[in-house]
Amino acid sequence: MGLTEIKQKQTVQKLFLCFMMYAVLGWCYEVILETFIYRWGFTNRGVLFGPYCPVYGVGALAFLGCFGWLMRKKDVRWLNIVKPVLIFLGCMAVATLIELAASYILEAFTGAWPWQTYARYKYNFQARIALSTSLRFGLGGTVFMYLVQPFFDWVLSKPSRKAINVIAVTVLVIVIADCVYTFIIK
Repeated sequence: MGLTEIKQKQTVQKLFLCFMMYAVLGWCYEVILETFIYRWGFTNRGVLFGPYCPVYGVGALAFLGCFGWLMRKKDVRWLNIVKPVLIFLGCMAVATLIELAASYILEAFTGAWPWQTYARYKYNFQARIALSTSLRFGLGGTVFMYLVQPFFDWVLSKPSRKAINVIAVTVLVIVIADCVYTFIIK
């Protein structure tokens, strides 16, 4: 295996680990919001047994795919001034589209989607998306692009290639076992 193939494999593994880290952070965000902010009590906010919401991982990878190039562009002064606004609006739009698509997919497979409470929000579309949550997604995406992802890049730069391989395979086995338990056994 050549150096290019090794780097591509490492990139896929790191993206998978980022996906899972964001899925876990998303689950934590949802649980904290429900338990401590809204005081509805604890419920597992994921569609799987484990503590992760895959839609947050999808959103994070979409942000990286859509706006990673923009974050790397540092040589244009005027762009650096408007970049946070562009990132905010872009993350808001991308996350809202993902949430809308996820609601249709979950409804097709499970008959419902977990956030039907959006009907109570003043500005909503079919109780699937709402302006206030879209604004939070824009803010969260901006924090993600400027603070969290650079931190995760730093964290993932520390382990050796072999350690990244072991970690990625271990997490993958756990997620596959969770899918089998959730969709086949349960």
